[in-house]
Amino acid sequence: MDRQWVAYLCLFAVALVVSLLMTPVAKAIAWKVGAVDYPGKRRINKKPIPRMGGIAVFSGIVSMLVARYIGSHYFGWNIVFTPSPHLRSVNYYLLGVAFVIIFLTGVIDDIYSLSPKKKLFGQIIAACVAVASGLVIGDVVNPFQTTALFHVGWLTYPVTIIYLISYVNIFNLIDGLDGLASGTACIASVTLFILSLLRGQVDAASLAIALAGSTLGFLRYNFHPASIFLGDCGSLLLGFTLATVSLLSVTRIASLTTILVPLVVAGIPIIDTLSAIVRRKRAHVSVGQADRGHIHHRLLDEGFDQRQTVLVIYAWTAMLSVGAIILTQIAPGPRIAVFLLLVLASAAFAAKLRLFSPVLLHHYNPRTGHDELITPQDPAFEKEEQRFEQEHSPHVPFLK
Repeated sequence: MDRQWVAYLCLFAVALVVSLLMTPVAKAIAWKVGAVDYPGKRRINKKPIPRMGGIAVFSGIVSMLVARYIGSHYFGWNIVFTPSPHLRSVNYYLLGVAFVIIFLTGVIDDIYSLSPKKKLFGQIIAACVAVASGLVIGDVVNPFQTTALFHVGWLTYPVTIIYLISYVNIFNLIDGLDGLASGTACIASVTLFILSLLRGQVDAASLAIALAGSTLGFLRYNFHPASIFLGDCGSLLLGFTLATVSLLSVTRIASLTTILVPLVVAGIPIIDTLSAIVRRKRAHVSVGQADRGHIHHRLLDEGFDQRQTVLVIYAWTAMLSVGAIILTQIAPGPRIAVFLLLVLASAAFAAKLRLFSPVLLHHYNPRTGHDELITPQDPAFEKEEQRFEQEHSPHVPFLK
């Protein structure tokens, strides 16, 4: 077997084993510091579950770096973590600091429940450090030519920071069922590993395969019925790692395809986030107002159990991932057609699940004289939803 493949298999195995071994440790730490999810109205779990599984995932990624160091010094694995020659130099030590910051932000939030602003501040700091390391989006190239479509210039820095923060939060939002975020990230990381290998980007491939091993090992305890949750230290880390892997592909020059592919791979959490924003705007409630209209909530309402719901989303993610790989292997013309097909298929699925239909509505309560928030559990909801659709979307029936 080729030495490169042996190296990647070893990195995957090390990350998987370390994640498996560290998950019970993460459980113990979570119980010790009180980082526990208790049952509630929006909680799926029926009993207290510790929520710092990100410790195991982070440990798996760190173990990959240790294994890479040993392999490069004693087994000739220098090829494993050497960046491609066409990429701008990235300071991996500074990038490592960014990973530590995003992980610690999640740890602190799991223990002390940070306010949204404070959590966002930690994400911004981590993203700024990553950008300072040289991890930035480069000039965008016309997919039909070799010339630059436009030069990003100084905008590359705020654009990259926004990209990193957005990727972090879409995975944070999708973490709502046993094994959902970790399994989706595992599929996405395997996809990005394959794409990185096809492009010869061994640094990105190493990080992707380490995340795949870490999340797969963690799924042993996180798949339904879960005995531990990712917590914010895990969900923030997943998004940040996947964003980093995707950016390692566009550090100097980016084609539209290399920019779109990571977005296709992360299509499910992106759709879930976008639909939540639209859904809450239509209902005239705050975008930050939690509801039960996410993809997993809708599938549960359709009669799927937890395992079935997660497996449906896995299948959807796998379909998008296969499509993303195909996008990189065909000509620009067919590439556009495949991309549109993936968009239309996902849009049809989103419409079927009624992801954009409001779950939270307001109505005037004559007894109190105030405009009050109502939910599907309230007796007035059915009448109010019909009124809402007649006033706002007369040609689109309100779907339950």
